[in-house]
Formats: sequence, structure tokens, C-alpha cells
Amino acid sequence: MTLSRVLARPMLTAVFALGTINAWKNADKMRERVRPVTDPVVRAGQKLGLPVPEDPATLVRINAGVQGVAAAALATGRFPRTAATILVASMVPTTVAGHAFWKSETPEERKAQMLQFAKNLSITGGLILAAVDTEAKPGLAWRARAATRQARREARHLAHSARQEARVAKASLT
Repeated sequence: MTLSRVLARPMLTAVFALGTINAWKNADKMRERVRPVTDPVVRAGQKLGLPVPEDPATLVRINAGVQGVAAAALATGRFPRTAATILVASMVPTTVAGHAFWKSETPEERKAQMLQFAKNLSITGGLILAAVDTEAKPGLAWRARAATRQARREARHLAHSARQEARVAKASLT
């Protein structure tokens, strides 16, 4: 692993360590603020027959736990692409619920929430880059395309060989 990855991954995930601790400590206080995001998630989960907790504070703690585990995995280089993808997915409800600047009542609060929203957007951009970083190794999509190209080459070669053998067999019969 390159030095830039060794340094960048923990730096990118530091905010999740603080956020996880904060969410665990203050989940009950966040209950009403996150309800507009959690209620539709609960309804969608119930329609699909999933056992989704209805309490917003519980969902905040679950999200915090997922973020904490994924951030630790990314920071240590364990399944970094999967961890970054999980963090991207968890950032959407976190950002919408936590920094709904469009609902702010004062200009100062709106400005502060807008800044936090933009910060989360920036972190999400970095996570997207981490999610697609193959560390200079061929990714799954590249390997699939390469295997397809190789299979086509082999099929053309086999077809050409079969035609030549058919010609030889036909010539030997006459």
C-alpha cells in the first residue's frame, strides 16, 4: 500500500470516529431531528417485510455503528472499497437528517448547516474515490472485459482451426 493511502484513509475516516461517539451519546436528543428521514425508511422496510426498528434513536445508533465499523475497516485497509461504499450509502441519510440547512430558521444557523452539508458532500466525494480505487490492480470490471476479449479470441481461433481442418478433411476425401 502506498504512503498516500496509508495516510489518507485514516484522515478521511477521522470524522466518522467523532461522529460515531457523538451519535451514540446523543441519539436520544437527535430523535426528533432525524424523524423526517427515518420514518420513510421504516415504512419502506416494513413494506419489504424487513424487521426495521421504529425508534429513530435506535436507527441513529445503528447508523453510527455501521459507520464506525466501516470507517475502521477503511482506515486500516481492510476491504477498503466495500467500506468506502458503505460509508457513501450511510452519508446520504446522515447528511439529509443532520444538516437540513433549508429548514434553518436563522441566517446564522442556515450558514452553519450549509457549511456542514458541504463538508459532508466533500467527504462523500473522497469516499467515492476510495470506493473505486483499485490500488493499481485490475478491478473486477476490467477483468471481466479482459476475459471476454480472451474468450472471443479463442473462439475465433477455434473457428479458424475448425475451418482449416474441414478443408483438409474434404481435400483428403477427394
